[in-house]
Amino acid sequence: MIDNSGELLYKVRRKTHGFFCGKYVFLEKNMKTGHLFINCIVMIMVFVVSANCYSTAGAADWPNWRGLNHNGISEEGDWTTSWPTEGPKILWKKSIGTGFASMAVSDGRVYATGNINDNDILYCLEADTGKEIWKKSYPCSLYKKNHEGGPAATPTVHEGAVYVFSKDGDVLRFNATDGQIVWHTKLVKDKDFEYPTWYFSSSPLIVDDLVILNAGKGVALNKSDGSLVWENGKGPGGYASAVPFMMGDQKCLALFGKSELVGLVASTGKVMWEFTWKTSYDINAADPIVLDDQIFISSGYNKGCALLKMESSSVTELWQSKNMSNHVNSCVLWQRYVYGFNGQAGGRGELACVDWKTGGQKWSQKGMGTGSVMLADSKLIILGERGKLVIAKASPEGFEQLAEARILRGKCWTVPVLANGRIYARNAVGDLVCVDVRQSDSTTVSKK
Repeated sequence: MIDNSGELLYKVRRKTHGFFCGKYVFLEKNMKTGHLFINCIVMIMVFVVSANCYSTAGAADWPNWRGLNHNGISEEGDWTTSWPTEGPKILWKKSIGTGFASMAVSDGRVYATGNINDNDILYCLEADTGKEIWKKSYPCSLYKKNHEGGPAATPTVHEGAVYVFSKDGDVLRFNATDGQIVWHTKLVKDKDFEYPTWYFSSSPLIVDDLVILNAGKGVALNKSDGSLVWENGKGPGGYASAVPFMMGDQKCLALFGKSELVGLVASTGKVMWEFTWKTSYDINAADPIVLDDQIFISSGYNKGCALLKMESSSVTELWQSKNMSNHVNSCVLWQRYVYGFNGQAGGRGELACVDWKTGGQKWSQKGMGTGSVMLADSKLIILGERGKLVIAKASPEGFEQLAEARILRGKCWTVPVLANGRIYARNAVGDLVCVDVRQSDSTTVSKK
C-alpha cells in the first residue's frame, strides 16, 4: 500500500535503489527489521556561483494537485522561515482572473487558471519572474454560485502535456511547450454526464495512459486522444480528486463521490467497495488520505471524519469523529497525525491536529479562518482565509508558529504551493503572488 504519512514514500529526484509502482517509487524495506535500506548511495557535491547566491539543493517541482505523491507533502528542505519584519520578498504578482484552482510548477514554469468574461484561461508563466510564456482561453461560464466562481481544478503537468478540467465538464490536453490544444473532450455536452450542484472541480489524475476524473462515480479518458476508456455512471459526482493507492500489486483509486467513498480498480473502473458518506448539500470536497490499508475521509457541515480499513472487496469503519470537519480543503498526514482546517468557510474554522489512530483532537488554533495547508520539512505551510501566510511546526504537542506575513487580501480558499524555494498563492479574484523563501548560502552555512 502507499504510505501517505511522509515516512516511506519518496519522489524520484535522483537514481536510488528501489522499484517503480505506477507513479511511485518505494524504497526496499527489510521485512524482518522494518528498516529502510538503500544498497548504494552516491554523493555528488556541486558548487555553484551565482549572483544571488541561493542554494537549490532539496528543491522540488509541484506538477499537479497535492504534489507528486498526491498527499499535500513536499520533500523540499532548503527553504527558510527566517523572514524580515516586513515579511518575505514578493518576487512578482499577476492578475489571472477569478477562480480557486491551485498552481502546478514544473520545469521552471507555473501553470495557473482563471476566468475572465466567461472564458477560462490557462497561463504558462516563468516561475522566477512571472513573465507570460503563453496563455490559452476556452469558453466556460463563471458559474458563480454562493462564491465568486471560476475554475476549481488544478492543472496537471505530465510528460510534456498539461491537462485541465473545467467547471463545464470540458477536459483539455495542451502542449506544455507552446499551449497548443492536443484534444478537447466535453463530458457534459458530448458524453451526457450530469453536473454536480457546484459544477466540476476535481483535478486530473494521470495513471499510466489514463486521465482520471471525479464525474459520475469515476471516469477515465485515454491521455493520448481524450477518448472514453471507462465510466461508472453519469450522475452527479463529488468535488474531491481521485487518490491513487496500491492493493497488493494492483493500482487502485479512492474516489470521494456525492454520497459515498468508492474504491476502484484504476485500469478498468471496477468497483471494489463502497462506503456511504452523506454530507449536507452533497459536498464531499476533501481528498481521502491513504496509509497502508487504512483510509481517512472528512467533510464539512459538522459531518466530521472517519478512519476506514480496506480489504480487496470491502471496507470497515474503525472510528468516526467530529474533531475534523473539512469543508473545502484537504488535510495532510504527518507521522500519524492529521493536520487541517476544522469547520465551515467564512471565518468559522480552526486549524486542528487529530490522532490518526483514535480520532482524538490533540489541539486547535483559531485566527486563520478556514484556510488551507500543505507540508514541507516537518512544517505546516498555511494560507489563512484572508491572505495571511503562516508557517508552523507539524507537531501533536501544540501549535507553534515559526513565521507569518500578510501576502494577499480578500478570500483565500486555495492551497499555497512551495516549489524550488518559492511559495505561490492566490485569492478568489485572481491575484497570484510569488513569495521568495529561498535559503541563502550564508544562512545554510550558519546553521551547520
